[in-house]
Amino acid sequence: MSYELTDTERNGAMNLNAEYRYDHFVMKVARSGELWALKDESGLLFLTADEGENCLPVWPHEDYAKAWATGDFANYQPQSITLAIWLERWIDGLTQDNISVAVFPIQDQENLIVESAELADAINKKLAMDSQA
Repeated sequence: MSYELTDTERNGAMNLNAEYRYDHFVMKVARSGELWALKDESGLLFLTADEGENCLPVWPHEDYAKAWATGDFANYQPQSITLAIWLERWIDGLTQDNISVAVFPIQDQENLIVESAELADAINKKLAMDSQA
């Protein structure tokens, strides 16, 4: 279930560098149990990174995805993905299709692209840590 995003938190997260946004993403997704992609009538948005790799951009909150969907991507709408489905079904599919994940990308900033299994491991570690607390 989506969490309430305050203006202060949104503005703070948008000013983080790529590594801190990655950590923020992992923490928020582990707590909320969902992540967000962008979708139009043709399906999910996949991008080609500067290095030529295909990737799926994902965000920890609907508002971040909406903020990214401008210009050529204005017709895309946020699409919720539950964490359980992401971990159980999406990771294997992305790995098999050789698609990386752009974690919490922000327009005109450096963004972090990781393998889907690496992101799943980070989320699972965070879930394990939270369950022990």
